[in-house]
Amino acid sequence: MKCIVAVDNNWAIGLNNKTLVSIPADMRFFKSETTNKVVIMGKNTLESFPAGMPLKNRTNIVITHKENYKVPGAIIVHSIEEALDMVKDYDTDDVYVIGGAKIYEQMLKYCDVVHVTKIDFEYNADTYFPNLDNMPEWHIECDSEEQTYYDLEYRFLKYVKK
Repeated sequence: MKCIVAVDNNWAIGLNNKTLVSIPADMRFFKSETTNKVVIMGKNTLESFPAGMPLKNRTNIVITHKENYKVPGAIIVHSIEEALDMVKDYDTDDVYVIGGAKIYEQMLKYCDVVHVTKIDFEYNADTYFPNLDNMPEWHIECDSEEQTYYDLEYRFLKYVKK
């Protein structure tokens, strides 16, 4: 299983249930990685999408504690274990955890790859991804050239669990 996330220098990922910045190349990378795959997310992440609707051309699994929560086009589960059970028959390379923070924290131990768009900036934020640089079991396998979007510099990193 994989995670995919965009973080700033402090591993921040959001503020008030919104992403910190939208970088077109990052959005293209996210789309190319996850299209025709399975994405696992929390309810708040789903609700942060346009019209609160699932992502097109993907199997959307949404984890929530709300028992009667329903969304057309999404599979609703109520625990991490239930989500893992839903994806057990898929190739692990085709399953992506896409947020939010609580889901990332709970699912990271089941992942062996994390795609990180690392933005060289420090945003005001209230939501964070675990800092993989402080976890000895994770190392950077691939590091792109530095890229820019207006005045923002960023890189695409691939972390792999040792």
